[in-house]
Amino acid sequence: MSTTASFTDEAAKTRLARIIRHAKSLGFSDRQLAVIANRGKDPQTELVTEAHIRALRKELGIQPVYKCVDTCAGEFEAYTPYYYSTYDAAPYDWANESRRTDRKKIVILGGGPNRIGQGIEFDYCCVHAVLALKELGYETIMVNSNPETVSTDYDTADKLYFEPVTAEDVLAILDLEKPDGVIVQFGGQTPLNIAAELAANGAKIIGTSPDSIALAEDRRRFGALLDELNIPQATNATGHSYGELLEKVHEIGYPVMVRPSFVLGGRAMEIVWSDTQLERFVGEAARVSPGHPILIDKFLDGAIEVDVDALSDGQRVVIAAIMEHVEEAGIHSGDSACCIPSHSLSPEVLTTIRAYTKQLGLALKVKGLMNIQYAVRNGIVYVLEVNPRASRTVPFVSKTIGIPVAKLAAQIMVGKTLEELNFTEEPQIPYFSFKEAVLPFNKFAGARIALGPEMRSTGEVMGIDFDYGIAFAKSQAGAGSPLPLEGGVFISVNEHDKPEFLEIAEQLTDFGFRLFCTRGTAQFLRKHGISSQMVYKVNEGRPNLVDYMINNSIQMVINTFTGEKSKFDESAIRANAIGRGIPLFTTVSAARAVTQGIRALKNGHPTILPIQEYHKIAREKQD
Repeated sequence: MSTTASFTDEAAKTRLARIIRHAKSLGFSDRQLAVIANRGKDPQTELVTEAHIRALRKELGIQPVYKCVDTCAGEFEAYTPYYYSTYDAAPYDWANESRRTDRKKIVILGGGPNRIGQGIEFDYCCVHAVLALKELGYETIMVNSNPETVSTDYDTADKLYFEPVTAEDVLAILDLEKPDGVIVQFGGQTPLNIAAELAANGAKIIGTSPDSIALAEDRRRFGALLDELNIPQATNATGHSYGELLEKVHEIGYPVMVRPSFVLGGRAMEIVWSDTQLERFVGEAARVSPGHPILIDKFLDGAIEVDVDALSDGQRVVIAAIMEHVEEAGIHSGDSACCIPSHSLSPEVLTTIRAYTKQLGLALKVKGLMNIQYAVRNGIVYVLEVNPRASRTVPFVSKTIGIPVAKLAAQIMVGKTLEELNFTEEPQIPYFSFKEAVLPFNKFAGARIALGPEMRSTGEVMGIDFDYGIAFAKSQAGAGSPLPLEGGVFISVNEHDKPEFLEIAEQLTDFGFRLFCTRGTAQFLRKHGISSQMVYKVNEGRPNLVDYMINNSIQMVINTFTGEKSKFDESAIRANAIGRGIPLFTTVSAARAVTQGIRALKNGHPTILPIQEYHKIAREKQD
């Protein structure tokens, strides 16, 4: 097959058209056809690309038509604006049931199927964008392929195309609809990955430009921007192979964070401590994101991680919320409990975070939503990454502050300013709002029950109260792990965490809990005057920890990761805790929040109010 789309032989043209139409009717994508066309070709010659196949199809007059989903089963004429594509042999104008209107129109790209790393939070943003644009008089056109979402309800958008979010399928819809703009910011990473290709084919991407999105993903360009703005970042490097990265890692020093670029939910991301681990994880990173560079960062051990969601209209940046994580840096933001407002960061650090956020929003020319992740260690604020798009924290932030930030972002994309939207100052709330992740470990026998850079949660809950500890306790109850107020606590922490854990153990004893510890932890606590009962590990003898769980002697487990040698024992501990519904905490910072929650529950009473009342109180306080 030639890489040019031109014919002199009509018979050959007709034969090729018949083959391609048949292939398309069987479901072959343009990309698959390009791969087939390149089989057996010399790699040194010009290869057929997806773009070549697309151009060839158009010259041959082969394009999809759109049929209306018959929601009345043929009994009555269906009017639902809900379409799917097919390759019909009939003439295009006759076979196509989707009719273009003359109204101003915006296409919103959804996130496709829900999966860990990209879930319903992005659909929330898409739906709010539809609602906002409808209010402004636009015809809204939704493109998504997930039937389990609100965005794909037939009465959400003015028109719905139930199609995969790929460049080929989206471009075909754009050819038909010729919209005034396309929004890629609200569907997570999936539409962002095709934004550049859409723009190259004439799509009018509104909001933050594809170049700014690519700049934030490109480590070299983004690093240069941070240097220009004099904003600290962890020492980092990029490469494509183990050999290329090994020398750079030795210069940076272990531990390092290894991650592929352009992936969902921190997939294949790991904290690496040795050359052997580096080789294994670089191979995995290259497999899940082929052709893209592998990113390595110096891991900031013991740092506090902070998430910031902000809005920008290109001239002004306004922060919606600053979220302080309970877990330390290194835990994926989707798995980490976090709190609005920050409760431990100094005013100086918060001032720095606000300044950096505004600098980055203006430098990246963001129009719409932006999420920035920071790490704070020894009073220094480091930028981890910037996402010039909606983040999975948008629903949590919106429900906390009582302002639909996704709706505001959509209005900004079509020309509104923050001043026109009356959103010019960071909201201040007089209560604490906690987000806690819901983890699926009890559904997957044998899964390693530990939090890390790769996202594992499948949902989240929030707890609100005027008391920090009670808000945390509410979030734990919502996630299915209510904090105990009496009984036994099993404790096993690694050597690095033991000094930090001393105060926590003292507080648990003061609360009246009985402590059960492994040998090393028990000896450490005894040395500091804290009594505990030593229990055997699973592989040391009987009765061991699991026996105590079975006998209902353990009401909570605190178990921090101690390395590969203890993997078997920790897996048994954590699997039994999850299986029996015993609250499990795997970091010292989470254990610290637990003690604050238990103290608050023992000394106070939860505030029971609907969320609207919290919002009302916040508005009254600001007025």
